[in-house]
Amino acid sequence: MTATIELGFPCKSAHASTRQQISDAVRAETGAADVEIALDTRIIRHAVQNNLKPIPAVKNIIAVASGKGGVGKSTVAANIALALSAEGAAVGILDADIYGPSQPHMMGIVGQQPVSEDGKTMRPLRAHGLQVMSIGALVDPDQPMIWRGPMVTSALSQLTHQTQWEDLDYLIVDMPPGTGDIQLTLAQQVPVSGVVIITTPQNIAAIDARKGLAMFRKVSIPVLGVVENMSTHVCSKCGHEDAIFGAGGAEKMSRDFDVRLLGQLPLDTRIREQTDSGRPTVIAEPESAVAAAYRETAWRIGAAQAAERTDHSSKFGTIVVEERK
Repeated sequence: MTATIELGFPCKSAHASTRQQISDAVRAETGAADVEIALDTRIIRHAVQNNLKPIPAVKNIIAVASGKGGVGKSTVAANIALALSAEGAAVGILDADIYGPSQPHMMGIVGQQPVSEDGKTMRPLRAHGLQVMSIGALVDPDQPMIWRGPMVTSALSQLTHQTQWEDLDYLIVDMPPGTGDIQLTLAQQVPVSGVVIITTPQNIAAIDARKGLAMFRKVSIPVLGVVENMSTHVCSKCGHEDAIFGAGGAEKMSRDFDVRLLGQLPLDTRIREQTDSGRPTVIAEPESAVAAAYRETAWRIGAAQAAERTDHSSKFGTIVVEERK
């Protein structure tokens, strides 16, 4: 017996165990002695806001957002992007935090600048298999971005649309915290297929994250789910696990808004050390328990995106209305 199963999200490292589980189940159900299961990944384009057209070279844009700063959103975005890439997807990351870009440091590309061959568009930088773009790659790292709202929103639009992205399955957008100009620009000008909300278990963080979640729903962007960062801390010396920032914030949000709890990520000093060094955990220690937590969260994000509406706009031809003489 031979069967091919098509998956809508990348999970290359789980293929062997998944094939075995399916084969065992088929043998137990049918009694077949010879069962061959093949897994194929097909990531498709999903629907965006009704008034926007998808970017041709990008199948899905997933925003990673939070209601407030200090919850580790950029670190999560970097590791999720790297995990999706390691699982077999073509991935880019766009640093949309114009005032405080951090992805050049996290990706170890400080000092590198994108190349423009035509003076109008830019090639993305490359780091750890990702395509990367950030305002931090275009200005001096020590230069403060003293810009008003219109300049910031214009910069985000240019970074998104004037970067020559190359056949991406996912573009992960590392959003700044809050619900201000950047978030509204994203909703109005950037074709987003889904958003992931990052929070910590702490009540203060969860309160602001709830506002962010509600805002994205109000502008008709699908909320794929919630990720709880810094969920628990495990002591490196004694192994004691402690919920430093409390517990249950993301779970309550998941219940109240009827969204998925996509992952609960640990608080670990190695995450900070590895990110500061320009080699985030998924790259620095791919076999570690922390990397596995990021990888499983990436699986759930990919699966949640795969469950959203498919984009069919490419199947329709161009309609031209002409006046008959």
